[in-house]
Amino acid sequence: MGKLAGFLLPDTLRLAWLNLRRNQRRSSLSIMIIAITVFALASTGGFGLYTYDSLKQATARDIGHLIISTPGYFEADEEMPLSNGLEQPQQLINKIIALDSVRGVQPSIDFTGLISNGNKSAIYVGRGVNDREFDMKGPFLDMREGKTLSNTRSSRYDQTEPEVMLGVDLARNLNVTIGDWVTLLATTTDGALNAYDFKVHGIFSTGVPELDKRQLYLHIDSTQSLLNSNKVSTVSVFLFNLEQTTPVSEKISKLIASQSQSLELTPWNVRAFYYQNVKSLYDRIFGIMGIIMAMVVFVSLFNTMTMSVTERTREIGTLSALGNLPNEIVAGFMREAGLLALVGSLLGTIAAALLTLFLMVADVQMPPPPGMTQGYPLTIYFSIELAAMASFGVLSICLVAAYFSARKGVQKPITEALTHV
Repeated sequence: MGKLAGFLLPDTLRLAWLNLRRNQRRSSLSIMIIAITVFALASTGGFGLYTYDSLKQATARDIGHLIISTPGYFEADEEMPLSNGLEQPQQLINKIIALDSVRGVQPSIDFTGLISNGNKSAIYVGRGVNDREFDMKGPFLDMREGKTLSNTRSSRYDQTEPEVMLGVDLARNLNVTIGDWVTLLATTTDGALNAYDFKVHGIFSTGVPELDKRQLYLHIDSTQSLLNSNKVSTVSVFLFNLEQTTPVSEKISKLIASQSQSLELTPWNVRAFYYQNVKSLYDRIFGIMGIIMAMVVFVSLFNTMTMSVTERTREIGTLSALGNLPNEIVAGFMREAGLLALVGSLLGTIAAALLTLFLMVADVQMPPPPGMTQGYPLTIYFSIELAAMASFGVLSICLVAAYFSARKGVQKPITEALTHV
């Protein structure tokens, strides 16, 4: 190792490396502390990056990358169902779907009412969608029984048996299963009460208990018949990737500006309240953890370098007597600290990369987050930029610790340093 270091390093760094080898145990402990710090920062930061990316993708997949609605739809309460809805949006949908970056456009209707099995009733939160909604969003629901809504244009679809999908806890509360009939009661856009019978086609779980107790899905045509309206609540635009949100929003804004009805376009991040709260929380947690780790590294390296300076006081006096300037001596100690930081950072970065590879093949499950019932596999993104930032931070701390430690040693008079015991 010494020969390799001598071959690869210039004389000044080789001298620093040899000085570190004087007390290999102390140097190894310092390197281990630095490696653990970089490993912890890179790993936890990688977990944060994975969490941020997953929440962004899940939010955009759930509500759409862009949401078209009437102005103030999300802030104002509707006096009657669909009173703030979009009127005949099919022409606008056809124009949007023709854009190259658009993967799909899905209208939806949000409504509430009562559901009954004939003996027992419960409040529900309904959502009217097309059958392609579930293909567009991917596996965002855990189907416990049955299937998602059928294609109403298929020859196999029976118009006399309109379908409904129920949340698992809602179905359990009503004691219904696949093939059973339920009655949905809702207020129409005219303020009258309307009731239709629907056949249970699927039972799902969102992973959120409060939603599973209330949520159900209907075909959008059935929902419009139930509410006696041809309006929709919103139109969600799904893109191929998240980075296309801004350029596509500019194109769609020009399209909706030509509509007779006043409309507004809302990007996914404006409605991503859960993502914003989680990101804010994680940023604070990782920030505090980073400060604590920085303090640990500073104290450890300051102690290590102080002991080294104390042990080499006579050497410092000899170097001063031979004509070395104080800044040159301090620079030597800083090079030693820099080598410690570089070696420790490299080991920590490699350990973080190995952990990322391990989690790609090992099935390590995380417990369900608060308010949810389903866990998820532990995944960590390895970011070379994040590892470089952590390494640079640790290197800066080590250099500062070495500077303050060595500066006190070189300030001693030469005669006092030479006679130091």
